[in-house]
Amino acid sequence: MNTFLLEIVTPEHLVYSKQVSSLTVKGADGDLGILPGHIPLVTPLQVAPMFVKADGATITIAVHGGFVEVHKDKVTVLAESAELPTEIDVERAEAAKERAQRRLQARSKQDEIDHRRAELALQRAVTRIKVSTRKGQQ
Repeated sequence: MNTFLLEIVTPEHLVYSKQVSSLTVKGADGDLGILPGHIPLVTPLQVAPMFVKADGATITIAVHGGFVEVHKDKVTVLAESAELPTEIDVERAEAAKERAQRRLQARSKQDEIDHRRAELALQRAVTRIKVSTRKGQQ
């Protein structure tokens, strides 16, 4: 078997479903490469680009947290949100990045919760920008 089924699902919809030859995600402990026949596992995902190899090409997908579940012949990514490069509004992502950076710099006696929200917003914006500038290709 040279491929496995990859499904990327968010609470809103199925983002991606295709036979792929490999997947690289950023898990809780760092980068994780998944090939056909990988041992079963479940791990949380960080906010980061995901790299999918299918049909000889590499597609980059923005993933914003969630989990990856690996089975013998299928991998499911349960993401809080996920975006294909064609779905990303770069201007909106740049504006979100700037807002988050301003919030982080202006921090004085802000709540830790507000600081963490700004950090996550910055991570999501940077991930979107990285994915969109790659035009889906690595």
